[in-house]
Amino acid sequence: QVQLVESGGGLVQPGGSLKLSCAASGNIFSLNFMSWYRQASGKEREFVARITSGGATSYADSVKGRSTISRDNAENTVYLQMNSLKPEDTAVYYCNVNGYNRGWSVIDSWGQGTQVTVSS
Repeated sequence: QVQLVESGGGLVQPGGSLKLSCAASGNIFSLNFMSWYRQASGKEREFVARITSGGATSYADSVKGRSTISRDNAENTVYLQMNSLKPEDTAVYYCNVNGYNRGWSVIDSWGQGTQVTVSS
């Protein structure tokens, strides 16, 4: 069992910044991928960013250049620094981790979500 605790969401004005955090705990051997997704009201969940255990990153075009994903492998924590926020970034942001537990079973876990609202 893997637990994910997200934090850092909130209300921010357009052009502002937020840093989201997601800490994973529990039966973890390795977390190969740590990712962020988001879901705006009335829309499907969409990919935002991903980072591998080796530090390789990928981003959705909608956030590329404005967001930075990073991770602390020792703490099993992933971060998403978002800058120059726009109203269209408003959504619930979800953390997702993929890897293996100590029994070599696959981990595919989701956080509870954190609300990000960009509004003046």
